[in-house]
Amino acid sequence: MTVPAPLSQRSDMVVFLNGAFVPADQARVGVMTHALSYGTGCFEGIRGYWNDAAEDVYIFRPREHFERMHRSCRITSIALPHSVSELTEIARELIQRNGLRENCYIRPFAYKGDEVIGVKLHGLEDHFAMYVWPMGDYVSTTGLRCGVSSWRRVDDNMIPARAKISGAYVNSAFAKSEALRNGYDEAIMLTSEGHVSEGSAENIFLVIGNELLTPPPSENILPGITRETVMQLALRELGRNTRERIIDRTELYIADEIFLTGTGAQLAPVVEVDHRPVGLGVIGPVASALQRIYGDVVHGRCADYMDWCVPTYGKNAAIAMPTAPLAMPTAPLATGAATGAYATAANGAHAPKAGANGKAHKPRTPTSRTPAATRK
Repeated sequence: MTVPAPLSQRSDMVVFLNGAFVPADQARVGVMTHALSYGTGCFEGIRGYWNDAAEDVYIFRPREHFERMHRSCRITSIALPHSVSELTEIARELIQRNGLRENCYIRPFAYKGDEVIGVKLHGLEDHFAMYVWPMGDYVSTTGLRCGVSSWRRVDDNMIPARAKISGAYVNSAFAKSEALRNGYDEAIMLTSEGHVSEGSAENIFLVIGNELLTPPPSENILPGITRETVMQLALRELGRNTRERIIDRTELYIADEIFLTGTGAQLAPVVEVDHRPVGLGVIGPVASALQRIYGDVVHGRCADYMDWCVPTYGKNAAIAMPTAPLAMPTAPLATGAATGAYATAANGAHAPKAGANGKAHKPRTPTSRTPAATRK
């Protein structure tokens, strides 16, 4: 397999740096750059998915990612010079300029750019860059073997976990390398109190009995966009509420299913933790169903969720940004009361409901709530 040249050696690719699109091999930062020495930056990871039928790359939920980036910048005292809409347009133009017609990964990075020695956040110049790169799976999506890390997750009063701060990922790197060197695929990190927090760079879900569980933000997780997406899809399409609560380590050993979520990881089932099989040691039905649904949604194959997908090349690409966030249903559904496109026949007929764009659907017909890819 041919390994592509690093971005810094690519004259045929373009990056966005401090307000301008420049050849990738001309995008440079100094060796004394503050963020390089001290980790004083924050970033996002956003995926674009190629849709063969539409011949377009759909950027998945860029508004939510860039809103979170603005929050991370406020926490780290970085002035981000572009609005959410402007950042989305930069991302679209980057994909266009690089001619990508495949799955890709978008990395915006805001950082302290002064070339100085001295640890602080204030009184420094803020820089901004964004690049895009072809990307397949970050971790296996066919069954991970995980180990509980000896490295504890950073606390909000140490390095704020709710912000994607570049320096904080050294904590994740320790955990991931430990896991790989111990023969695992991924790490599961605990809080300083010993509760389950997240993976090295992924949120975590457990299925125990009829409950879908995930740690709350107070457990020093990064509140993930994919995490929130999966919670909505589980409720809307499978009728499963997600309960946010403290999870003990040993619950990992008795769970029926475990899966990790993240922009990079997507939805990655876990089949083993600390040499113990999860459930039957195979991908479970909840993770399997959510994987399938998530794949359809992010690739723009489900009409009800197209407000989450921003086209890159399509004729409506420039006006595709949603005007309002998707809202969770106000009334919880009982487990099994699925109302989405993926509900099974056993759930019976359903009343019209609001879709991802908040508009009411017509009564269900053979095509009105079927993934777009399966329609004739």
